[in-house]
Amino acid sequence: MAGATRNQGRDLTIQEMARRSGFSEPTLRYYEKIGLLGAVERDESSGHRRYTPAIVERVEALSCLRSAGMAVSGMRRYLELLSRGDAAAAEQRDLFASQAQKLAADIEQLRLRLTYLRRKADLWDARVRGDLAAEQQAVEDVVRVMDRFMLKD
Repeated sequence: MAGATRNQGRDLTIQEMARRSGFSEPTLRYYEKIGLLGAVERDESSGHRRYTPAIVERVEALSCLRSAGMAVSGMRRYLELLSRGDAAAAEQRDLFASQAQKLAADIEQLRLRLTYLRRKADLWDARVRGDLAAEQQAVEDVVRVMDRFMLKD
């Protein structure tokens, strides 16, 4: 309902929907084609897509899911479970918990990459300063991070 309130009951064009959701126009067309959005109404005179408040709300939900890293298959599963209401609450919980675990693993991988880049910057900073002891320490730190990369594979 919040989407409908913000939309003030007015249908949106595909350009407005793209700006609002962060999805490109081709992505919106694709999501419609594969059934994530359901039927998007068309303007009778122009044939252009018109996103009703209900579709706007659905697109906003999908935008949040994608921002959280969920794949199209997960979005589809979410919508299927949503249509079942509270009867699918446990499955919804599991879907979101699984996505949270995936995101946590992605964050850990990003932290490792960040550490690697910082240690490499330290190495080059030590070299710029001519500090051999700091350079040696930085090399050791870089090797430790690289070893952690190898353990991830």
